[in-house]
Amino acid sequence: MKHNAGPSEFKGLHGIEYFQFEEDFIEKNVRCIPMIVRFKMDAAGIKLKLAEWSKFSTEERVELALKPCINEVDVEAYKKYLADLIINRTGKEATTMEVDKCPVWAMLYELPGILIEKANEFGNGISLDQWASLTDLQRFALLKLCREGHENKNFPKAFREFGLLD
Repeated sequence: MKHNAGPSEFKGLHGIEYFQFEEDFIEKNVRCIPMIVRFKMDAAGIKLKLAEWSKFSTEERVELALKPCINEVDVEAYKKYLADLIINRTGKEATTMEVDKCPVWAMLYELPGILIEKANEFGNGISLDQWASLTDLQRFALLKLCREGHENKNFPKAFREFGLLD
């Protein structure tokens, strides 16, 4: 699907990891939530719908990308900020979800089966060393792109962008 949207507010934003393949993330004429924000939402245990995201200002979206979410204090502050944003912009309570205490993207000693399957589907392979050399956000992104129902055309783009093609 071609779109006329200009570059996202995250492209070239100093202080975050943002991927080129994310420039294609547009759904219903709304630029989708970038991986850096999705990563932090998972850590905070809040699910954000695209309709909610679309109600945030550019400044609020950038703040969600830049806000630290590393330790317990950061995560709690992020969760409160996001929950307050959702209620202030939509009038609805934030949808919470269980926080995975041992996320698959953090496991460096074993390749996730879903990743191996998806890489094979596109005629690629990935070694444990390659997997371990990726950033947390790159591993998170690859696994999100493997999920059923996700726009799989971005998986090979991410694979290439992360330097995983021979």
